[in-house]
Amino acid sequence: MSTTAPVRLPEHLIHPFAPAGRADPHPAYRWLRANDPVHYDAASRLWLVTGHGDCATVLRDPRFSAAQGQRERARDDALPPSMLTTDPPDHHRLRAPGALLLGPAAVRSVAARLAADVDALVDGLPAGGRVDAVADLGRPLATAVYARLFGLPAEQSRRFEALARAASVNLDPMVPPARAALGRSAATALTHFLDGHARTVADTEVPLAALAADDRLSRAEMLGVLSLAVIGGWQPLAEFIGNALHLLLPDRAAVAALGRADEDAARLAVDELLRLEAPIPFTARVTTDRVELDGGVLPAGARVLAVLTAANRDPAVFADPDALHLDRSPNPHLGFGGGPHFCLAAPLVRQTAALLLPRLVRRFPALRGPAGAPDWDQCLVPRRLRALPIELGGAA
Repeated sequence: MSTTAPVRLPEHLIHPFAPAGRADPHPAYRWLRANDPVHYDAASRLWLVTGHGDCATVLRDPRFSAAQGQRERARDDALPPSMLTTDPPDHHRLRAPGALLLGPAAVRSVAARLAADVDALVDGLPAGGRVDAVADLGRPLATAVYARLFGLPAEQSRRFEALARAASVNLDPMVPPARAALGRSAATALTHFLDGHARTVADTEVPLAALAADDRLSRAEMLGVLSLAVIGGWQPLAEFIGNALHLLLPDRAAVAALGRADEDAARLAVDELLRLEAPIPFTARVTTDRVELDGGVLPAGARVLAVLTAANRDPAVFADPDALHLDRSPNPHLGFGGGPHFCLAAPLVRQTAALLLPRLVRRFPALRGPAGAPDWDQCLVPRRLRALPIELGGAA
């Protein structure tokens, strides 16, 4: 670290990691991006990188180690081998089989059934009633998606969802120790559940069967990839629906536009909603050498957070960066990361959210969100709402 005194946030801004700052971290990130875009945070002993160009470099440059970044945040965990915990070439060796589970071909293989699941979910909502977008839309959607990918029978879906929710505590690097211990126990239970199911999956046409049969992976590696797919995918997909509706519903013109959207326009809309409130707000790396970025210099061995949520509102890249423009194109957001670790589940998230959101607003064109401030959870990762009660109004 430089011998000069570290830059501090002005007193009127709340630290984005502080409990009071987590509900709205964007003012602090906006100041850092403009005034100290490669910022050493003395409280967390992390370097926060907030500019879009610099974050893209962190994600793509091999001098930023994802494996070391995950070890730094893992406390006492013995991390399973997966795409998240390895650097190239091991990363590439694991990622190729992982595409059998989450890649474009895997998504296409379940697309028709996912569309039927989304229709069933929307059909089951009570016209004129109230639902919670998080509990009644996001979580059932994510569970239905994974049930299709894994070939889960209906009687196992509830158990899977409970384990996925409990294990997703491991996403948050700053969770209190007691909850972290529970999260580790839940991750172990989830791995046992997935191991048992992978050995007995009945439908050989589902993507999990292809992954489990791939002889490029050891059993431990296959389970590491599978666990990562759940811990890193189920919760963010579940929470994204609430985040998206929180942004969308106050903008009635945007609601109407999404109701008219075709498949391509719906995917543009999903990217824009993800840009503004991605469930994964940052990703960790460690420098293996001294690195000069446009916004500053990082020493070797620096613990770095690429703050994706700040990069996604960089006015140097995005016109009107804090506003919702559903037709924004191009949209080079970093909500799915970038470089070798670009989110393998990106096609799945785009497709399922683009299925649900237009169907929802077409069926319930008068749906409304709550008045007042949003109820953001205190966890850092994923960024999520505790609840989002919405009034559906009459069905079209």
